[in-house]
Amino acid sequence: MKDKRILYVSSEVVPYLPETEISSMSFEAPRMVNKQGGQIRIFMPRYGNINERRHQLHEVIRLSGINLVINDLDMPLIIKVASIPKERIQVYFIDNEEYFKRKATLTDEEGNLFPDNDERAIFFAKGVIETVKKLNWAPDIIHVHGWLASLLPLYLKAYYKDEPLFSSSKIVTSVYNQSFDDTLNKDMVKKIQFDNIDQDAIKGLSDPSYNNIMKVAIDYSDALIIGSEDIPKELQDHLKNCKKPVLDYYDLDSFAEAYTEFYNSQVLS
Repeated sequence: MKDKRILYVSSEVVPYLPETEISSMSFEAPRMVNKQGGQIRIFMPRYGNINERRHQLHEVIRLSGINLVINDLDMPLIIKVASIPKERIQVYFIDNEEYFKRKATLTDEEGNLFPDNDERAIFFAKGVIETVKKLNWAPDIIHVHGWLASLLPLYLKAYYKDEPLFSSSKIVTSVYNQSFDDTLNKDMVKKIQFDNIDQDAIKGLSDPSYNNIMKVAIDYSDALIIGSEDIPKELQDHLKNCKKPVLDYYDLDSFAEAYTEFYNSQVLS
């Protein structure tokens, strides 16, 4: 992977959030590429329960300061950055007071999904793309982890389809086991349509369940990785029918060689 540019976009990354299947792989995969001489950038949301002082986050003024329009509202984009100790890996944090200041990630104290998670997902996808544009850093591969990040393939291929910086970028999405049982806000599809994204592309999001959100991510990705030993049968079937390269599940102890081979032979070729 020497000199290849890989952008990792994840809803959660160790050490900033507790260890889960997603947060651990979102750290280990970039670390692997970094060791192989690849160039990497990691993006994640700056949730309010991330300790900024302990992890030494600081705002990047030259990247902050633009507004993203979400459902006809101007929402300021703040970019913060930190380095993972001992790894020489920079992590960029997408921040906004309205969406990410609360002291939790995706659910309230009762375990209920936040009603604006749909808008947070839209903001995150657009925020990542706008920041990478400002960095003028053209990735060879964009690897997406976690459902909050899963609108990025749609936005890149639909809303930003004419953006020359990403003309050669390939999108890989890791599909993990079901993260929530409920649905996101039923108005999600209208909010995405506000960005003039074709109604046919997102009709499945009229019922914004975990499976339907991930199906849209699969549809707009160039290649897929099964990130959990068990994923919903509905998504297994969708992957079988997608006619795209799909890598089977590998755990943290055995993924490195398989991911490297998949990136090189299936994604970049």
